[in-house]
Amino acid sequence: MRIWQRKSLLERQLLMTDQPTLRRRRPVAYKDEEFLDSQAARSVRILSEYLAPLDHFRREKIRDTVVFFGSARITEDGPMSRYYHEARELARLITQWSEGLPHPSRRFVVCTGGGPGIMEAANRGAVEAGGKTIGLNIGLPFEQWPNEYVTPELSFEFHYFFMRKFWFAYLAKALVVFPGGFGTLDELAEILTLVQTQKLEKMMLVLLYGSEFWKEVINFDALVKHGMISPADLNLFQYVDDPVTAMETLRSWLSAHYLEPQAPLPEREQQTPAIARSRV
Repeated sequence: MRIWQRKSLLERQLLMTDQPTLRRRRPVAYKDEEFLDSQAARSVRILSEYLAPLDHFRREKIRDTVVFFGSARITEDGPMSRYYHEARELARLITQWSEGLPHPSRRFVVCTGGGPGIMEAANRGAVEAGGKTIGLNIGLPFEQWPNEYVTPELSFEFHYFFMRKFWFAYLAKALVVFPGGFGTLDELAEILTLVQTQKLEKMMLVLLYGSEFWKEVINFDALVKHGMISPADLNLFQYVDDPVTAMETLRSWLSAHYLEPQAPLPEREQQTPAIARSRV
């Protein structure tokens, strides 16, 4: 009798039906790796790259970010090493300031693409200030491998560029763009377009770090001259050339627009990621 009671319900049913062996079951869909890797499940994978970061940001109480863009090829001791060291220092200053803000959630967290170069420098500076820091990494044939300074619980790996860009744009209150190549130019142009067209219902400060580089690489005045942008569009960004000036600009602007004048948020929203709304 005891032996019979110890057997599972399924085993008892098999004994009663005299079925010799268990039939193999297909895994449930959300555990079926073959299905999840298929073209049919693309929408599931896209949704996962939205929901997984959102869950982590909520658990880590990330309210908003300051995003650093810049080249993965700038090294600590290479030809343009100045920018590595200054990105590191600026990220340290931002984090030191934001960690001291009296807020139940984490404000203005340094966020990068998670890779080497300027990204590594910014994550490194934030860690040196004792803060958490975000890395939105993406698999590429070369260059892109997560750096060691990203906070482990805030390190993400993306397959889709547009989902990675979503998390760059929709949590950022400010953007600091260091010298870079195609990737940096792409990210800068996309953010400027979103701000210019007011597709994001929020204000965003865009700082181009290294005026000599940026004025040589992009002739914004020529875009105005040829009617490609309006003169007012030149106000969408500012040039900065040293960490102290950049920090003062960030602190003043972020305080004026996102700290001092705002009424307290409802308690249920104080620790929720501040995902910017898009205009319908």
